[in-house]
Amino acid sequence: MQTNILNKNKVKLGFIGLGIMGSRLVQRLHASGWNIQAWNRSPEPASELRQAGIPIAASIGDLVTNSDVVLSSLANDAAVDSVYRYSAGVFSAAKPGTIVLEMSTISPQLSHLLHTEAFSLGVRLLDLAISGSAPAVEAGTVTLLAGGDEATFDQCKPIYASIARQWFLMGGGSSGIQMKLVVNLMLGIGMQAVAEAVSLGEHLHLDKTVLLDVLSKTAVMPPALVGKLKKIETDDYSPQFPLRLMSKDMDLIMETARAVGADLAAGCAAKSVLDANLKTNGDLDLSAITPFVLRRTGDQPGLRQVPGTDRFCA
Repeated sequence: MQTNILNKNKVKLGFIGLGIMGSRLVQRLHASGWNIQAWNRSPEPASELRQAGIPIAASIGDLVTNSDVVLSSLANDAAVDSVYRYSAGVFSAAKPGTIVLEMSTISPQLSHLLHTEAFSLGVRLLDLAISGSAPAVEAGTVTLLAGGDEATFDQCKPIYASIARQWFLMGGGSSGIQMKLVVNLMLGIGMQAVAEAVSLGEHLHLDKTVLLDVLSKTAVMPPALVGKLKKIETDDYSPQFPLRLMSKDMDLIMETARAVGADLAAGCAAKSVLDANLKTNGDLDLSAITPFVLRRTGDQPGLRQVPGTDRFCA
């Protein structure tokens, strides 16, 4: 069966959630020529996009009823649940056949509920997780990880091409968000490894500038974290991927691991550092764990030792 590929000259998009990622996604889609309107729970981000010429819907209902494809990028499970499943939410207004691309990092359990409810309403939903930070969104180089119907996935490829470098259908519903948790586990552990490598180098009295330059050029340095070295060098921890979001993702990862019986020793250690930084550094970039790791001694107040191991978890 031939797939009816979306045509940007005929399709109306509606985007919900104008945070660090969502606002940039909307701007890329707008700049790529899509007919797009947006909505946000708080007015300030919406006002900025309105000034850029992007229409802002009066309500979720207005946005959904006037969109062929609804996209969303929201902070957490609570935000997604309220936007989709409460009265006057997406599902109360969506017509059968509406395509929904849900891009938030949420629990697999909530993702499964969304797929189930969407199917009962005749709504075609994909979980479409984003791998990449704000600069990657601006550059259009993120990776998209989808779960859901193959025909719907194929139909939406022109949207992906406007915002991403590559995209993958991982399998059925919720498999995209499951893969995102796998990817972000590596990100969280990777940032911990970078911070500890910098700490060891500085304790060995290596020149900091040379240390960071050489790390950036080694084969073992994850490409996604190379940009964090400049932040460490300049002590600029302005958020590209806020620590609070990585902490939220790591909570989801550990909850999911417990549910399926996976033992994530390194993930547990990374989570403990994120937890220790959340209150003071939550709105800073993920790389802000580095000064904490540099200052840390063998004592870790507020953490508990995992019985039978030398691991600590909050």
